Amino acid sequence: MQVTVEEVSPLTRKLKIELDREQVSREKEAAYRDLGAKVSVKGFRKGKVPRKVLEKSYGAKVEYDLSEKLIKESYFDALEQSRLDAVVHPEVTSQSFTSEGTFVYEADIDIRPQFELGGYKGIEIEQPEIVVPDDEVARELESLRRQNAPLRNVEGDRAIEDGDVAVIDFQGYHEGEAMKQVAGENYTVDVGSGRNGKEFEDNLLGLRKGDETAKEVSFPASFPNPVLAGKTVEFRIKVQEVKERVLPALDDDLAKDVGEDLKSLDDLKEHIRTRSRERKEKARAGDLADQLMGKLLAAHQFEVPQRLVGYEINEIIKEMEANLEQRGLTLESAGMNREQLREQYREVAEKRVRGDFILKKIAEKEEIKVTDEDLQKGFERIGAQYGMPVSEVKKYFGNRNDLLPFMNELLNEKILKFLREEAKVKIVPGAAPGEQTAGE
Repeated sequence: MQVTVEEVSPLTRKLKIELDREQVSREKEAAYRDLGAKVSVKGFRKGKVPRKVLEKSYGAKVEYDLSEKLIKESYFDALEQSRLDAVVHPEVTSQSFTSEGTFVYEADIDIRPQFELGGYKGIEIEQPEIVVPDDEVARELESLRRQNAPLRNVEGDRAIEDGDVAVIDFQGYHEGEAMKQVAGENYTVDVGSGRNGKEFEDNLLGLRKGDETAKEVSFPASFPNPVLAGKTVEFRIKVQEVKERVLPALDDDLAKDVGEDLKSLDDLKEHIRTRSRERKEKARAGDLADQLMGKLLAAHQFEVPQRLVGYEINEIIKEMEANLEQRGLTLESAGMNREQLREQYREVAEKRVRGDFILKKIAEKEEIKVTDEDLQKGFERIGAQYGMPVSEVKKYFGNRNDLLPFMNELLNEKILKFLREEAKVKIVPGAAPGEQTAGE
């Protein structure tokens, strides 16, 4: 086997691999011998079909199957011979059986970028202290009162007020065209909650049962619903019902309605504080990881293989498609363009790929590895999350192609845990991540 290497770009190499005539001849002979034992050709006994007849009828298929086999069996040996550190599977750009009896193929590969590892221990991070102020507890109590309040139809023709529940029929129009996904009958809107967008909900204030109106609403690009994000939509609305909440008293009975283990209003307040603190601690841990990665990325600037970036972009889009599918949507029906998304998320994907290279280099230096114990704990965590026995979780990861990404995720978690423990964290006064200030 002869292997030559051509530099296409700093991180891409073209391998030209030629397998000698003797090896190719042996493999071809074996392929036709196996084929002759299986196929039937009119005029010949099974197993006695001449090679030339087989070549005429099946030559193209034999060469296709054989080329796949030769590439698969020789590529990793060629890679070892070339001493290249490939990071993705090869892209075979050409392949042929030559008149001299050899087999030649070319493959483009991306190689691991080389960079010097800078400082990663003792990274200085500032994080806010975690506090749960009384006004936050008060807001949560009011929210629980709303959630536990029965509804009743408003008396007379009273107009919709903040805090009411409106039952409406609506149809959305964008640039004069009715939007199939933006329509509803007897649709419930919790006015003032913000779940349908503040501007949309504010437009319902002052309307009465039976009223019809048309209002334009401009949705920001960041709006959670991709069908509406970044669009100005005309809503034609008819109010079917107006309901008001009968708020329960702020007392021990409310606490008992919220949770079986809660016996008093004081218990409920403490429950709120504990839950809020846990949420903020989780958010702060995520913020710490984000800050660590941000500083590592800023300190390590290097090019990354673009095919890896492409794979990462595809994963981002696949996740987006899965989320849309749960809502009965596709990229197209949500008004999204695949190519625009690829460009939109390219920078994010490049940072993820570069960050992964940095973390793996830290792991090599610190000899951080995923152990059997780490893997077992990972299986147990997934089992607890989805209510599955660990044995079933293991079956899901029985395929190597499914297990390797999971192991990579566990390894990155372990590296980040190491970095958090090594970081110099300073706690400063301020709103904790995920904490809303009054009026938001």
